[in-house]
Amino acid sequence: MFMPTALDALEIARWQFGITTVYHFVLVPLTIGLSPMVALMETLWLKTQKEHWLKATRFFGKLFLINMALGVATGIVQEFQFGMNWSQYSLMVGDIFGAPLAIEALLAFFMESTFIGLWIFGWGKLSKRTHALMIWLVAIGVNFSALWILGANSWMQHPVGAELNPATGRFELTGTHGFLDVVANPKLWITFTHVLFSSWMVAGAFIAGLAVWWMVRAQRAGEAGEVQAREIWRPISKFGLVVLLIGSIGTVITGDLQGVYLTKEQPGKMAAAEALCETQAQAPFTVAGWGDCLSEDGFTHIIQIPGMFSLLATHDMNAEVTGVKNFQEESVKMWNQNETFVKQYGDASQYQFTPNNNVTFWTFRLMIYVGMLSAIFALIALWLMRKGRVPNQKWLGTIGLLAIPTPFLGASFGWIFTEMGRQPWIVVPNFGTGGDPVGDVFMMTQAGVSGSVSAGAMLTTLIIFTLLYAALGVVWFWLIRRYALEGISTTKHSTEESHELSFSY
Repeated sequence: MFMPTALDALEIARWQFGITTVYHFVLVPLTIGLSPMVALMETLWLKTQKEHWLKATRFFGKLFLINMALGVATGIVQEFQFGMNWSQYSLMVGDIFGAPLAIEALLAFFMESTFIGLWIFGWGKLSKRTHALMIWLVAIGVNFSALWILGANSWMQHPVGAELNPATGRFELTGTHGFLDVVANPKLWITFTHVLFSSWMVAGAFIAGLAVWWMVRAQRAGEAGEVQAREIWRPISKFGLVVLLIGSIGTVITGDLQGVYLTKEQPGKMAAAEALCETQAQAPFTVAGWGDCLSEDGFTHIIQIPGMFSLLATHDMNAEVTGVKNFQEESVKMWNQNETFVKQYGDASQYQFTPNNNVTFWTFRLMIYVGMLSAIFALIALWLMRKGRVPNQKWLGTIGLLAIPTPFLGASFGWIFTEMGRQPWIVVPNFGTGGDPVGDVFMMTQAGVSGSVSAGAMLTTLIIFTLLYAALGVVWFWLIRRYALEGISTTKHSTEESHELSFSY
C-alpha cells in the first residue's frame, strides 16, 4: 500500500502541499488576530495612560513578532509549489490566480513588513501617536494580505469573472470587469469574515490563556503578587476573554452563512460532511459515525438529531437536502453530457465526485467540537472574575493553558475540511447556482500536477520539508514558551519613561 503511494506523483504532491499548508496555517490565524489586538492594547495605553496596557503591548508584541516571522518563513514554500509540483495548474489558471497573489505580495506584504520595522525600531524615536499608527498599519496590512490570498482560494472554490480561451486552452479574466468579479466574489467575503472571526478566537484564547495563567500564579504568590494579579493580569485576562467570546459568536454566525452557501454551491461536500447518504427531507445531524456512503457497508450513524441538518443547511427543518449517492449519480449523468469534460477526462463514471466521507465528516465535527472548548473556558473564567474578583484556583490557570491550542486546532480542521471537501476538483465547477455561471471553467485535481517533476523528487522534498517544518515548529514553541514565561516586568515607570524604553529582541 505504501510503495504505490510513494511512487505516485499526484498523491505525493497533494500530501506535500497539505502538510506545508497545515504547518503554515497553524501560525496564520494568530498573526491575523493578534496584530489588531496588539494595536488596540497600545491605543488603550494612549487613551488611558494605564501602564498595564503598555506592558501588555510589549509582552504580546514580542510573541506576535515571533509568530509572524515563523509564519513568513513557512509560507514561502507555498508559492514555489505552484510553479513546480503544480505547474499544470499554474499554466491553466495563472492569469487569474496570479492577480490577487501578486497584489498580496506587492502591496499587502510590503506594507506590513515596512511598518513592522518602523514599529519595532520606532520606540522612543517616533511620537506615541505615530508609533501606534505603525502597528495599526501592520494590522491592516496583515488582514489585507489575508483578503487577497482568500480571494485566490475562493476563486478556486467558486470561479467567477473568467472564461476558457479556446485558442490557448487556458482560463483568462474577462477584462477589468472579470477582476472586479473576483474581488466581489460572494464566496470570498463569507470566507474572509469567517477567517477573521476565527482568528480573533485564536488570538483571544492566546491572550486570555496566558494572562489567566499568570493571574492565578501571581494571586497565589503572596501580597506583592496579588497587586500584580489585580492591576495587570486581570484587565488583560478580561480583554482576551471578551475578544475570544466576540470571535466565537462571529465564527458561529459566519459559519452558519457559509454552510447555507455551500449547500447550494457544493452540495456534495455538505452531504459528505453530514454523511447524508440519501436525499431526504428533515435530514438529521449525526453526532458521530464512520464509513462511506458509496461503499457496500455504507455509513454507520451514531446518535442523530432529526431535522437538524436541514435546519443548518437551509434554515428550514423540513427542507430536502441532497444525499451523497444521489449527488454522485447526478454528477456522472451531467458530466457525461458535457463535451469539454468528456474530451479531457473521459467517462465520468470512473470518478467519485464527492470527497472522502470520513475525512470530511470528522474534520467538520472536530472544527466545531474543539472550537467550542475555548468559548466554554471564556464563560467559566469571566464568571469567576465577576464583580472584581481575582480567582486563584490553580485548575483555572491549567485550563487557560490547555484552552490556547483549541481554536488553533479548530481552525486547522476547518481548513482541511474546506480543501479536502473540494475534491476531486482543484477548480470547482460553477454552473450558476449563485447567479453567476462560468461554464467551462473547471479543473480536476489530477490535471493540475506537474508532469516534469518525478515522484522521487517530490518524495525527497516532502521528507525534507516535513523535517524542516518540524524543526521550525520546535523553535517556534521554544521561543513562545521562553518569552511567555518571562512575564511582565513589575517595575513602574512614568508614561514618558515607558515610551523611551526599547524592546529587547
